[in-house]
Amino acid sequence: MRTAIVLFAFSAFASAVPVREEQADFEYPRFIQFPDGDGVLHTVDLQEEVDHNLLEEVQRNPNNNLYLLFTRRNPHTSQTLVINDRNSVLNSNFNPSHPTVVIAHGWFSNQNTDLNPVIRNAYLDKGEANVIVLDWGHLAMGDYVTAMNGVPTVGRGLGQFLGFVHETTGAPFSSMHLVGFSLGAHLVGFAGRELGGAIARVTGLDPAGPLWNSNSDHLGPNDAVYVEAIHTDGGTVGGFGIGTAIANADFFPNGGTSQPACITSICNHNRAWELFAATVSYNHLTGKECSSNLQISLNTCRGQSLQMGNDDLRKWGSGKYRVDTARRYPF
Repeated sequence: MRTAIVLFAFSAFASAVPVREEQADFEYPRFIQFPDGDGVLHTVDLQEEVDHNLLEEVQRNPNNNLYLLFTRRNPHTSQTLVINDRNSVLNSNFNPSHPTVVIAHGWFSNQNTDLNPVIRNAYLDKGEANVIVLDWGHLAMGDYVTAMNGVPTVGRGLGQFLGFVHETTGAPFSSMHLVGFSLGAHLVGFAGRELGGAIARVTGLDPAGPLWNSNSDHLGPNDAVYVEAIHTDGGTVGGFGIGTAIANADFFPNGGTSQPACITSICNHNRAWELFAATVSYNHLTGKECSSNLQISLNTCRGQSLQMGNDDLRKWGSGKYRVDTARRYPF
């Protein structure tokens, strides 16, 4: 991955521009900078030729994607669940009477990326849960364009895996919550779509913007019973995330373009999963519904309230919401 030449740099200070519907038509320049899971910027050529050999390998060998189970009985050491291997599930600590949450990382990341243990620990410190970390690093560690083109395949594979878990254990789809960050947000959308929208919740954490703004297959409101998106770096001039409403309920923390104590887009982008993990623990961030994007930008939203994030599987809401947060955890 080429990193030496910065051909397109995001501003160090995110501008406080209004969130605008026109972002759906925003076209990124050919060369951009996009972060990996550790917050390191890489130069991305959005016109790079797709690595079809890698895509075909992912399609042929779905077991390249790992499903790693953590529960309160094994909070730090994973158990590997394998699709179509009933014993891998039945002999594990998976409990169908507990809620199941799947965490999907973004580009150039894997099971060791920070968001996985942070979200995992938030759930397991709170109560019983089957936390499944999806490691799709075999594809995600490839170039951005190839990874982006492989998201539908990995997402559909995740949906099929959850269908297998449902058939094997009886765990209902109504007890499942899929959480994806950046490219992973669109991935979990495809997983929910594969199951006909039967999953209880899908949450997209700052869904990736490059090559997705005008892509009709991005995360959408029909991918689960309830779909939520949290936008933290959606500025119209090259933000890492999609800056417009795409879900049932869309939250724009602090306006959705720049976050308190952040001076880079990387910090803004990662704040989405940091905020989500905090809401699982405390359920303390309340959004106010906004009637326009201008209200989001000016912080004049006065509509109904809806809690952002959290682990409520019966949650539902619609509309656009602004929520103001503090500078430090738990925000």
